[in-house]
Amino acid sequence: MKIAIAQLNPTIGDIAGNAQSILAAAHQASSQSAQLLLTPELSLCGYPPRDLLMHPDFIEAMAQTLAQLAQQLPPQLSALVGVVTLNPNAGKEGGKPLFNSTALLSDGAIQQIFHKRLLPTYDVFDEDRYFEPGLQPNHFSLIPETHNPTQAASIPNSQFPIPNSLQVGVTICEDLWNDEEFWGKRNYDINPVADLAQVGVDFTINLSASPFSAGKQKLREAMLKHAATRFDQPLIYVNQVGGNDDLIFDGHSVVVNRRGEVICRARSFATDLVFVNYNLDTQDLEALPEIAIAPLSDSEDAEIWGALVLGVRDYARKCGFAKAVIGLSGGIDSALVAAIAAEALGPSNVLGVLMPSPYSSNHSIKDALQLAENLGIQTQTLPIGELMQGYDRTLEKMFAGTEFGIAEENIQSRIRGNLLMAIANKFGYLLLSTGNKSEMAVGYCTLYGDMNGGLAAIADVPKTRVYSICQWLNSDSNSDFFCNLKSKIQNPKSEIIPQNILTKAPSAELKPGQVDQDSLPPYDILDDILARLIHHHQTPDQIVAAGHDPEIVNKVTRLVVRAEFKRRQAPPVLKVTDRAFGVGWRMPIASRWIPTAHSPKVPDL
Repeated sequence: MKIAIAQLNPTIGDIAGNAQSILAAAHQASSQSAQLLLTPELSLCGYPPRDLLMHPDFIEAMAQTLAQLAQQLPPQLSALVGVVTLNPNAGKEGGKPLFNSTALLSDGAIQQIFHKRLLPTYDVFDEDRYFEPGLQPNHFSLIPETHNPTQAASIPNSQFPIPNSLQVGVTICEDLWNDEEFWGKRNYDINPVADLAQVGVDFTINLSASPFSAGKQKLREAMLKHAATRFDQPLIYVNQVGGNDDLIFDGHSVVVNRRGEVICRARSFATDLVFVNYNLDTQDLEALPEIAIAPLSDSEDAEIWGALVLGVRDYARKCGFAKAVIGLSGGIDSALVAAIAAEALGPSNVLGVLMPSPYSSNHSIKDALQLAENLGIQTQTLPIGELMQGYDRTLEKMFAGTEFGIAEENIQSRIRGNLLMAIANKFGYLLLSTGNKSEMAVGYCTLYGDMNGGLAAIADVPKTRVYSICQWLNSDSNSDFFCNLKSKIQNPKSEIIPQNILTKAPSAELKPGQVDQDSLPPYDILDDILARLIHHHQTPDQIVAAGHDPEIVNKVTRLVVRAEFKRRQAPPVLKVTDRAFGVGWRMPIASRWIPTAHSPKVPDL
């Protein structure tokens, strides 16, 4: 029996468009003699729909479209489609109004509805806000075509056993992530995969919308392999792909057999339709010779690059932008964002704006122009010296008797931000802000200046990783991403990022001779402290014990806490790590809790 795995890129709220994508995949699957089509979690409305779920007409539109889709499916093809359904017991004993569900469609009708059992409430997830958990193991019976050649069909509301039928288990995303043997703990009271194994299903499907973070696919596959061997059953994992706001979904749908071997993997960061076969004799899933196993990225730099390109491309496309504008400073952050935009949108759709001040170095201007030439993007140069003088004259009386300082430095950034926003408004461009995660963490950024923009492309990428990705991008052996970008640029060089950008000391150039390390520790030290503080939740004392200077640790910790008001006002941040400054980061702004190294014990009250 052939099974089709549709790795789709839904647009949130485009129910009709998403249904058409499912239907197109269904026709393609049917043409390849597939009997069962699988689609990701909430494939009909896109994930995450968030508070759109509070609109009754949104739920009703899904119900109507699902019924129409069932009627339009090719005959002899069954399909699992992710959808939101109403909870008939809502309000009773505190029940939530909706279920996160998957519908089994066949024979022109909705045959069964399955509900997600485990509802995540950590990081970017807030499913308990909307959904009631399902209470029963989800499974259905499917008669293979060889046993019913006239009409291969799913059996609605089936109870075991049914002669000559396969028993198929259904789980939805988080349902897969609670194996106490794999994790060494349980986050929920139940393990839906274990429940299905106890029921005796032939194989289990997991329909997911699992966001990307660097290295996550290796974790997913390790978890799948463990479950397959522990419960002696093959597993099919179907993931959404695409960018939805700040979240990026990497695809990487994968199939493991009973022995825990990967026999099929869909492409990363792209839609795909792949097939596997269930062998009735061996009672196992097996690869099809014509379907290649898509490779994993050869490095985390390559993974993150692919995620960021997809994130920028989909954010622009789904929000209606065809072109982007970027402030080009001659620094490494704007260089990386420009390269990402050129790959995501095409070089002809990217405008780089140089805005030199009297403090800008000649090499910064030269480096920015060289980068633009390498990428094949257009540039405009708008000097800001006269605008700075205008501000000085306007503020002269109010600032009389004070020294030149942060206020004057930040005016330069805000002038540039205003110019970029004016261009974006005038021509309908998407402004991409270029600040990295290290700067966002400690507040080394200017509100209404360099933080302006519709999307913060690399604000989840630490400075040291920015360098690493740029070095990878310049290498001669970094696989398809490099080649694709090279094929689009007008003046191919041996390097995309000019070498001087990689080697010069980072600087905001807001005053003479300024470098970042005047205010911050070296980035390798800063990023290690930030990783321990933000990702690993270490205390300042633990960070000091790892070898860092207590004074630096305390300074960085204070900066992170004090910069919260800036992060709250930042553009959406593309998430590529397990702890991003986005919807999963929920810190108070007005807080007096600042952990310090070697702090005394809390006194008894």
